[in-house]
Amino acid sequence: MLKGFRDFILRGNVVDLAVAVILGAAFNAIVTSLVGDVLNPLIAATFGKPDFSGVILHVGGGAIKAGNFLNAAVAFLIVAGVVYFAIVLPTNALLARIKKPETQAAPATKPCPECLSEIPLAAKRCAHCAQPVA
Repeated sequence: MLKGFRDFILRGNVVDLAVAVILGAAFNAIVTSLVGDVLNPLIAATFGKPDFSGVILHVGGGAIKAGNFLNAAVAFLIVAGVVYFAIVLPTNALLARIKKPETQAAPATKPCPECLSEIPLAAKRCAHCAQPVA
């Protein structure tokens, strides 16, 4: 039982996932600082308020806080953009640079001119229709 647990924990994808969660938590602090310390002051300079929390829709006797939703949506888009442009795009470029071009293997078969079935390159007759092949 413990050997199975050890094998599960030491699998590559479990360790990779643990590292990703830890790095994601650390990266969250960076992005939160970017949003709170850099972008919100820019929003405040442009619109006069540091965020959209003042946008409230009054429907009947209740209040719909649409501004809080807008804040969360903007923060999500900023996080997604930062992750894409700061992590995904450079990583894909690096992997494309490192990756060796794949060479295509020479075909091992050819089509029979009579019945169009695939036959080995060295075949002198088609195995399906028995026609001679040049």
